[in-house]
Amino acid sequence: MDPATLLTHAGRPQGATVTVNPVVARTSTVIFDSVATLQGALAAYAAGERPLVYGRKGTSTTHALEDVLTALEGGHRTRLFGSGLAAIACTFLAYLRPGDHVLVIDSCYEPVRKLCAQYLAGMGVAVDYFRPDLSDLAAKLRGNTRLVWVESPGSLLYEMCDLPALLRLVRGAGDAIVAVDSTWGSGLLYHPLALGADVSVIAGTKYLVGHSDAMLGVAVAREGAWPALAAMADLLGHSVSADDAYLALRGMRTLAVRLRHQQAAALEVARWLQRQPQVRTVFHPALPDDPGHALWRRDCQGANGLLSIELQPSVTQAQMHAFVDALQLFGLGHSWGGFESLVLPVQMAAVRTLSSWEGRGPVVRLHVGLEATADLLADLQQALARIG
Repeated sequence: MDPATLLTHAGRPQGATVTVNPVVARTSTVIFDSVATLQGALAAYAAGERPLVYGRKGTSTTHALEDVLTALEGGHRTRLFGSGLAAIACTFLAYLRPGDHVLVIDSCYEPVRKLCAQYLAGMGVAVDYFRPDLSDLAAKLRGNTRLVWVESPGSLLYEMCDLPALLRLVRGAGDAIVAVDSTWGSGLLYHPLALGADVSVIAGTKYLVGHSDAMLGVAVAREGAWPALAAMADLLGHSVSADDAYLALRGMRTLAVRLRHQQAAALEVARWLQRQPQVRTVFHPALPDDPGHALWRRDCQGANGLLSIELQPSVTQAQMHAFVDALQLFGLGHSWGGFESLVLPVQMAAVRTLSSWEGRGPVVRLHVGLEATADLLADLQQALARIG
């Protein structure tokens, strides 16, 4: 089934006469008619089923969203979290114990670095970073490596990682779990589990919700990796509200249409930016001259509205800030994946360990929304004029 069709039909109620959307089941307490019924529900939950037991353990609304995500990602089961970072942290904690070793890709989301430095190191977990091109991965694998964390394409500069090659190296060295931050792919553009990974994590706040009105994290696991993830999520009390699950379901119905439009618009903006004298580099894996383009063509089913630009090295921080402040249609703020265009200045020196940004220009991340592309280009043109 085409993913666009799946997004339209998966997770919908079944029956002779049903509503087209799931009911928003707002509840904390579930009432049972007898002790036997309660005990049966608890036993079913312990066996991995999804009976109604307690609001924190899931409702019909959250189950519907889980079903869509499991089908979209091709996994065994899905767990929902209050944010993408919560899903990331729970994944780390599910598979790591004191004395273990974790390998993290150097192009990871910046808060992952803080999690490693400010928490994992203190609990006795050794952390190393490896290059997105995998040139140093084999030398850094250890006998106690229990988790390899990948983000592909990478955060901010969208470096593609050869995930099948990484998996061959990791599987040849031991039994480490391979988990992938697939927020960029959002279940539609990139499929880590199909490529062999054990866990796919998505910040659903971005493209899944799609309307900038709900926080959500998602972790989809293969069968072998599922028990540890589910147990840790229960221990930490992770859950999402029925309302947020409903908002995500609503957003996902139009995910394929939104991404098609935003990919086309972002590519048009990226090509236009490549011709501007103030811009040195445009980072977008769908551009033919991007270093990861061949891997993108092999492993991805499209692109989204994200791109970053490196301004000329002669551009000062003040000029870069003037450019950002002059933009009228690109809102200045964190996150991305909604209907609106966004801009964010980036400090590259703080988000890479194994490479230097010395001598390079300032970097600005753009998210291209659903506005008319001609209007966005006119806005960028007038803002770039502030640089000269």
